[in-house]
Amino acid sequence: MLINGARLPSEDRLMDVGVRNGVIVYVEPSGGDLAPTAMTVENGRGGMLLPGLVEPHIHLEKAYLLSRMEREAASLQEAIAMTADMKHSFTRSDMKERSLAVIREAVRNGVTHMRCHAEVDPILGLTAFEAALELKEQVCHALDLQIVVFPQEGISKSPGTAELMEEALRLGGDVVGGITYQDADLDGHLDYVFGLAEKYGKPLDFHADFSDNPEQLAIVDIAERTIASGMQGLVSAGHVTSLGSMPYEQAAAVAELIGEAGVHIMSLPATDLFINGRGDREKQRRGLTPVRMLLEKDVNVVIGVNNVRNPFTPFGKADPLETAWLLAVTAYMGGDSDAKQVIRMLTDGAAVALGLTDYGLRIGKSADMVLFGERSERDILLNKPESRTVWKRGVKVADSRIVSTLIGV
Repeated sequence: MLINGARLPSEDRLMDVGVRNGVIVYVEPSGGDLAPTAMTVENGRGGMLLPGLVEPHIHLEKAYLLSRMEREAASLQEAIAMTADMKHSFTRSDMKERSLAVIREAVRNGVTHMRCHAEVDPILGLTAFEAALELKEQVCHALDLQIVVFPQEGISKSPGTAELMEEALRLGGDVVGGITYQDADLDGHLDYVFGLAEKYGKPLDFHADFSDNPEQLAIVDIAERTIASGMQGLVSAGHVTSLGSMPYEQAAAVAELIGEAGVHIMSLPATDLFINGRGDREKQRRGLTPVRMLLEKDVNVVIGVNNVRNPFTPFGKADPLETAWLLAVTAYMGGDSDAKQVIRMLTDGAAVALGLTDYGLRIGKSADMVLFGERSERDILLNKPESRTVWKRGVKVADSRIVSTLIGV
C-alpha cells in the first residue's frame, strides 16, 4: 500500500508513506522516483497522517451505566459506592458487550492502542479481567489492548483482592494497578504493588490524588519509590489533581520530583472536571492537574478518556480528540504550538507512557495510522472531524466519511 500526498507531523511538505507486510518501508517527499509500486494507493489529498491514536487510560466494563443509575453521583466516593453496588449485577457477557461497544467506537475514532483498567475484587472476582483478556484476543486485528490489574475497591480495605491481583498477573495481566486513596495505609499499599511489579516484571499504573485537597500528595511517595526501585519510565499516575490546588512554588517542586522519577501523568479531564471543585462555594477550582507546569518540568503528560457515561462521568465517548479538545480549553492551551503539543500527547507521548516501541511514522515501525482531511494539528483539534481513515498494521480497519449538504443556503 502507498499513501501519497499526505502531511506528516514536523514535515513542511507533502509526503508518501509505503507499507509492506504491515510495516512502514518508505517515507519520502511526494513524487519521488523511488516510490514503490503499490497494489493499493490511497490519496492523502493533502490531509494529515498521524500515527494511530493511543488511549492510555480507560475503564471498559464500567461504561454505559447511565440507564442503571437511580441518581447522579455528587462526589467521588458516591460514584465509587454506586458503581460497586451496580457491579453485583455485572455478568461476563454484559461486561464484554459494553466493553466491545467502547472499543469499536475507539477504533472508528483512530485508536490503535489502548490501556484499560480491569477491576479485580471480591465483588467481580476475575470476571472483568477474564472478559478483558478475551477481548484482547478478539480485537487484536484492530487494536492492541493492555490490561491493568486494578484494585478499585482497595487492597487492604477489600480482603481477598491481593490474591486475586496476583492470580490475574499469572494469567496474563500487563500492568500492576494501584489506587492510593482507597487504602488508609499508603505505605502498605505501595509496598504491595511495587513488590508485585518487581516479582512479575510489570510496569505500574496508579489512580492517585484524585481530589482538590492539596494535602493529598501520594504522588510524592510514588515518585520517591519509583526512583528508589529503579523504575523510572515504568510508572504512570492518573488524575493527580490535588497538585493543581497547591501553592505554585510547592507544586513546582513536586513537578520537578515527578520529572526526575520519570513518572507519566495521565490527565483525565472529563472526569476530573466533573468531580472536583464541588466543595468550593466561590472561586471554584477547575480541578485539573497543572498540565502546563508539568510540561515545563519535562514531565510526560498524556490524556485519557477514562470513563464513558457512568457515575464518574455521565458524558463522553471513546474519542481521544474530544477529550483533548476539552483539556485544551480548560488548560488554556489555545495556540498553534499548544495544538501540536496536545496531538503529541495523544500519540508519541502516550506511546512512551505505554512502553510502545513498535510505534510511529518511521521506517521499520508497524503501520498503525489515522488519516484526516484537515491539514494541520490545530485544525484536527479544533474540528474534531468525524471523517477518519484508520489502519492497523497496514490493514484498513475503519473508514468514516461524513457528507454534508446545505440546501437553500
